Amino acid sequence: MTRIDSASATPAGAPGRNVAIAGAAMTPFGRRDASLLELLAEAGGNCLADGPVGADAVDHLFVARSGGAYEGQSGLAGALASELGARPAHAVAIEQTSASGAAAVYEAWKAIASGACEVALAVGGERMTHLSTATATDIVSGITHPAEYKHGITIPSFAGLTARRYLERYDAPRTALAEVAVKNHAHGVANPKAHFRREIDVATVLESPVVADPLRLYDFCPISDGSAALLLAAESALEGDDHVRVDGIGGATGTHVVHERDDLTAMSSVVDAGQRAYDRAGRSPADVDLLEVHDMFTILELLQLEGLGVADRGESWRLVERGATERGGDLPVNTSGGLKSKGHPIAASGVAQLVELYDQLTGRAGDRQIDADVGMACNVGGFGNCAIATLLSAP
Repeated sequence: MTRIDSASATPAGAPGRNVAIAGAAMTPFGRRDASLLELLAEAGGNCLADGPVGADAVDHLFVARSGGAYEGQSGLAGALASELGARPAHAVAIEQTSASGAAAVYEAWKAIASGACEVALAVGGERMTHLSTATATDIVSGITHPAEYKHGITIPSFAGLTARRYLERYDAPRTALAEVAVKNHAHGVANPKAHFRREIDVATVLESPVVADPLRLYDFCPISDGSAALLLAAESALEGDDHVRVDGIGGATGTHVVHERDDLTAMSSVVDAGQRAYDRAGRSPADVDLLEVHDMFTILELLQLEGLGVADRGESWRLVERGATERGGDLPVNTSGGLKSKGHPIAASGVAQLVELYDQLTGRAGDRQIDADVGMACNVGGFGNCAIATLLSAP
């Protein structure tokens, strides 16, 4: 058997074609009366209307769904292809828990970069608000190992354990986590499609009900309905500059069970996915102008900034405290409002992160517009069980 030295191997896909995003759309996030298929068709149809080609040009359709039984329709990819008129496109559903959205985009990128197709549509969506908070949380926590789940380890409880360890280990103030929520709510005000569009203050966060000590209600993202879509194509086939290039993308898994983690405050999947994206793009953390990270809980934003290398270990809270991650700061983070304010329809979130980067890099972000040439997104599954990082650049 031929052995490959993975340390010296060229990142997979690097010799292939450049891939670009040529259209993007998302529905409003929040409480919606539409079915999941209707939400997916709304985002997918608007994305096709935004791009340079129609549904008949779509070769591959990738539909992200989280695998949680929020709404039970099967055969969703084929049904969406029919709704959009994207026949005879190859259509398939992609599941990777809360990283499903970026996983669908990754599959679309691979299909085009490898030459398997010319145009691919990635759509992610979820309908969740018809369920109780307890039921939705229980479904989300299904990713935890059964042996740990029966002892009380859920995703929210693990977030609380990690937050306490981080604050104590790095002597970080509790207000730093609150500032993450305050900043993302402020950003969400400028996003007309965000679930929550109102500002909050630190006192509101710290006085809200305890969920998983030290985390409180306002440290958590809402349960949302919604969908988002991206149209990807070979860059060589596109004209003009109404597109952005996918410079690099990488995915990785971390440990499944908590007790196997070397460090509760480090997310190895984020580190590995980020490094693979940097290597594929030929870039480094210093090149990143804008970030969209998976802030399902406020502590996750801090851990991802460190895992992606834009902050040193134990130092990301200092960026937050000095305002560096605000829209007018040195490194704006979650200009969309993040999951915290924009909302978190599970399988839509990874796609929606890239919709925000696309809007920013093409200059159509409206009141939340910043000056940026390179954007990075990190979509996390579970609590670091897996991650996918993506680098986009302006044309």
